Parts: sequence; C-alpha cells; structure tokens
Amino acid sequence: MQTEAMVMRATGGPEVLERAHIELPEPGPREVRVRVRAVALNHIDIWARRGLPHFRYEFPHRLGADVAGEVEALGPGASGVKVGDKVVINPGLSCGVCERCLLGQDNFCRRYKILGENTQGGYSRHINVPDANCLPYPGDLPFTSAAAVPLCFLTAWQMVVRKARVAAGQTVLVQAAGSGVSSAAIQIAKMLGARVITTTSTAAKAERARELGADEVIDYTHQDFVAECKRLTDKRGVDVVIEHVGGDVFAKSILAAAWGGRIVTCGATTGFSPEIDLRHVFFRQIEILGSTMGPKGDLHGVLRLVAAGKLHPVVDRVMPLWQAADAHRLLEERKAFGKVVLEVD
Repeated sequence: MQTEAMVMRATGGPEVLERAHIELPEPGPREVRVRVRAVALNHIDIWARRGLPHFRYEFPHRLGADVAGEVEALGPGASGVKVGDKVVINPGLSCGVCERCLLGQDNFCRRYKILGENTQGGYSRHINVPDANCLPYPGDLPFTSAAAVPLCFLTAWQMVVRKARVAAGQTVLVQAAGSGVSSAAIQIAKMLGARVITTTSTAAKAERARELGADEVIDYTHQDFVAECKRLTDKRGVDVVIEHVGGDVFAKSILAAAWGGRIVTCGATTGFSPEIDLRHVFFRQIEILGSTMGPKGDLHGVLRLVAAGKLHPVVDRVMPLWQAADAHRLLEERKAFGKVVLEVD
C-alpha cells in the first residue's frame, strides 16, 4: 500500500527531511500495521538525521522511535491485539530468540535496533511493527501524550531503577531537566522517595522542573553545579547522577558525586570525549554505568503508572508531522522543555 511520510534521502541538516509517498508492504508474520496518530521526537532523531558511522540506512529513511496509534491490520499469526485497538509502540526491536532476549534482557540482544535509527521509524501515517512491540494504551491519554512516553521513560526507568538502584532518602542529581529523559527521571526518582536536584538554564525551565517534583534547581548558566551540590549536601556530594549531556558536564558530574556514588549515562549530546581524572573514580570508588533503553517488559509497568496518574509525560508542544524540520530545529536549539510531538493527520 502507499502511505505518506516525512523521509530523508541523505544525512544532513533539518532541510533533508521531505514529504513523500512511500510503499509500505502488507504486515508480515506476527507483524501489525499501525495507523500512526502521533510520533515524538528524541535526540536519537537528531543523531540519525546527521549520520554516524554505525548507522545503516535504507533510503528513503524514516526517523521516529516514539509512536502511538491504532491497529489497522494484522499479519499472519499476529496476536495480543485486534484491529481498532489503541496502542503505544515499544521502540526497541530484538530477535526474540537469543539467550539475552529469553532472559528478559532484550536490550542486550546483538541484533537490537531502535525504530528510526537502524530501521525505518514512525514519521509516517502507517508503520509495520512486531506484535510484541504493541503495548496496552495508558488510559484515556491523548495520542500526543501517549507518544511522549516510550523511549524516554523506558530509558529513565532503567537508569534510575535498574542501574542506579535509587532508594528513599538518597540524593539524586538529574542533569538537564528539560530533556525528555530527565523530565521522566525526576518523576521516577521522586516516586521512589529520593531528594532530587536538577540543572537547567532558564527561570521558566526551573519552574517546570519544580512542578515535576525537583527539590532544588541549579541554573548552570551562572552557578557551578558541583559547588551547589556540595553545598546542598553538606559537602558530601550526591548519591546518584543521571547524565546524558557528556563532555565537561560528565567530567564534573564525577566531582559532584559522593564517595561510592553512582553515575549513569545514556548519551553525550555535547561531546563524546570528556577529560576525566581517574583518581576521582578509583580512590573515591565512583561507579560509572552505561545505559541504553531497557527491557521490553519494564515499559508495561511504566505505562500502568502513567495510566494511574503516578507518572506524567511532559509535552512542550505539538506540531504537524509535515513540520518535522522545524521541530528538529527547536530540539537542536534547546528551546523545548520535555517532548516535541508530531501529530499525524
């Protein structure tokens, strides 16, 4: 069938995104065709659009990891959903049969992919996905809010819960409050009973961070977050740092951590090569933990918490899919707090 999409035929700036008609095959065995109603942006869209050496594209390529919509057709043997169901799509794809997948560690699968990265994504009116990736819809949320959940909340859940092991009474520093992952991490850490310190760059973003539950907000444009973290913890430092900025921020996060503290990183939006003094790592016994996405099963629990009103997707603004290039510019210029979501007419 033919459907309409925003595609890229080469890597580059936002201008490479163009509206086009594409051919979408009928869903294959255990696949589902979803009518996309909303797709949220992530920084992975930016990296994939610009191009990195390990990305493999089949042009025209479609970005978009976070999708919410309705089941339109079922392939042979597809189960778990029926035509007409509203669904949220888990953006992580894995083989489903290797040891890691069978252990519930599918994000360690050697064939793991993320929608829109090394495979076609959701910047289109329709998408085919495995039936295992169709998750129950969280209550009566609008599609534009539901689409803001999957990647950032799954990523934040693994970082805060599985990797950092955050517990009540601990102090957690969440870098860059305005990002999708950070806005989710603030909420999850608060739900677990932690004290949350976060960083941001404007008074408006600071207010939004407090509304999410942040106890203290540091304006990194004129405050040293290391000194502030020491001051706010009686010189002890924070128990956990949730980090995805990279560069100097990552290096300074080590200094902000307490002895035996844990730093969990899932990205490097400002630089891949921080200069680190390893003496602060081994002498103070700092744990540095990498994190990418999370097991498929975790997103079921996250969506139940969203449906129950205990976690809330944060949407900065909604734009038409056909304005994807402008949405990318907003994300690159750090003008959004939370998610920019594309609505698909």
